[in-house]
Amino acid sequence: MARNKLSDRKNRHDPFHQRAQKAGFRARAVFKLKEIDEAVQLLHRGDRVLDLGCAPGSWLQYARLRVGDDGVLVGLDRAPLKENIPGVTLLVGDVFTVTPEELRGGGPAFDAVLSDMAPDTIGVRHVDQARSEALFERAFGLACAVLKPGGSFVGKLFQGPDFQNLVARVRASFTTIKIVKPESSRSFSIEQYVTGRGFRGGGA
Repeated sequence: MARNKLSDRKNRHDPFHQRAQKAGFRARAVFKLKEIDEAVQLLHRGDRVLDLGCAPGSWLQYARLRVGDDGVLVGLDRAPLKENIPGVTLLVGDVFTVTPEELRGGGPAFDAVLSDMAPDTIGVRHVDQARSEALFERAFGLACAVLKPGGSFVGKLFQGPDFQNLVARVRASFTTIKIVKPESSRSFSIEQYVTGRGFRGGGA
């Protein structure tokens, strides 16, 4: 209970949290995607977009604004969202066991795959980094399996010993990559967002 009260006090003084609430978004993380999108032109009207680890749903809310009514949005998370988002197909499942076929649902390949997934941290830096790397690697692998040629990917990755190796794998599969640390990321966070545009095809 004390931890929740501390979190609530931090949120009250967090300008990004306040802005998200006023704009009707479910989490401050929406501004991370907005900054990334503006930096690399990630999303476009009519796109088919997959959001891995989509809870609480703010990235899907932003993506809906960008892709418009003609776009297609699919979100995956381990539990249902507290509130559905109109026009979004929500899948409940584990990112490590879901198949590319389940994610595509018989539809065409995606234009963009998003992942803001973070591990259940324990405060031990090397363990948290390893877990983040495993999530990123899985998101990247799924992206390579479901993206159409020319598609885009963004994934959150904690800085750790395998950071550069994973970035090199993304570079080999996309024509353009950029690493973004959004202004809305908390100052103490070791998270980075690795983006790739122009998927070359052919798997991870």
